[in-house]
Amino acid sequence: MLTPTLVILSLKTAVTAVTILLCLSLIALYRGNVSLHGKINMVFFILTLGALFIFEVVTRMLDPMLFQSIWKDADLSAKLRIHLMFALPSAILMGVMLFTGVKHKAVLHKRISWLFLICWTGTFLTGIFWLPNQVKPASEVTTKVTRNG
Repeated sequence: MLTPTLVILSLKTAVTAVTILLCLSLIALYRGNVSLHGKINMVFFILTLGALFIFEVVTRMLDPMLFQSIWKDADLSAKLRIHLMFALPSAILMGVMLFTGVKHKAVLHKRISWLFLICWTGTFLTGIFWLPNQVKPASEVTTKVTRNG
């Protein structure tokens, strides 16, 4: 059975796994093996998009109420939004990085790589250290308070 805690921990695991791939890719590049660098990055890209698909589309289709505990919790939803401010640009930049790397646009690829590195560092740090390991059940969550006027 999928629970919000299991989803968050799975996301943390996925972020860690693809970050290891990214590090291996950078090591291959440092050692001058550009071909291996590109192959690892392709796997990195496919796994990341697969994780996004699984966690966003499939999970919502299997249990539409699954994220209720996450979005109902004011503190957790704020942390998740900050994480997504890094993760979404990272996902977009990944595709751009692959395109510029494959099309041999080295100058553009190197410039975008710095922006991607900043976004991915934010994705990693907020995903691993910012998001909690345990999500409270919906019945124990403090909801957001809104005031009219």
